[in-house]
Amino acid sequence: MFKKVVLSTSLALLAGCATVPITGRRQLSLVPESEMNTLAVTQYKQTLGTAKLSTNAAEIAMVRRVGQRVQAAVEKYFRDQGQSSQLEGYAWEFNLIDDPKTVNAWCMPGGKVAVYSGILPLTRDETGLAVVLGHEISHAVARHGAERMSDQLVTQGLSTAVSTALSQNATATNNIFLSAVGAGVGAGSQLGMLAFSRRQESEADHLGLIFMAMAGYNPAQALPFWQRMAAQSQNSTPAFLSDHPADATRIADIQRLLPEAQKYYKPR
Repeated sequence: MFKKVVLSTSLALLAGCATVPITGRRQLSLVPESEMNTLAVTQYKQTLGTAKLSTNAAEIAMVRRVGQRVQAAVEKYFRDQGQSSQLEGYAWEFNLIDDPKTVNAWCMPGGKVAVYSGILPLTRDETGLAVVLGHEISHAVARHGAERMSDQLVTQGLSTAVSTALSQNATATNNIFLSAVGAGVGAGSQLGMLAFSRRQESEADHLGLIFMAMAGYNPAQALPFWQRMAAQSQNSTPAFLSDHPADATRIADIQRLLPEAQKYYKPR
């Protein structure tokens, strides 16, 4: 019986593999993207329903303008690779939350993006914001949330019955989902946030540089942005940096990746 369980679990893990775009890394992905997108729609509505949305017309317009340019770059990349199906079910939304004390932004599966006004003084301009949105959108299109949720399900021994596990306990499923995608203020203390792995963070930096470059933003400006974030983190760690690599390591990695990203850059 034990051998059968091990075999069935192993087969489920082998079947539940996906490939990260650009890097080509193989990842565990037991949760269907359609399920992740459905959960995202529900949680995004709940988040926006309890948050104070910004009324600053200029800042809202900037968030949506930059977001839509990065969105277009992502869609072009996948289209050029013949992989547009990987974005099936995406219904992009970009909203600005009025919370000057929160230095954060995130993107749920399916393109549901939230930017907190507290990060805007550090982004300073559209290019700085493109660094942030490129990074966060990359987490979504690289399916890092599904990967982390899959890891949780395997840890709980549910890899052979994912659909059953997700349907039987909606509250537990939502909690795992929120912790997996890293969305929502206070989610870390309430739900036991799962840190994005160092590898996932590096992938999001890598993909984000390319997507912002394709969107017409100079990827070299990622360096001063992360240097500003590093200076900010000397006093207190913003939510946006809580699970991210060491500042010096990230900056060195970005410097190494810039020549590749610059190949995609065409100023607008």
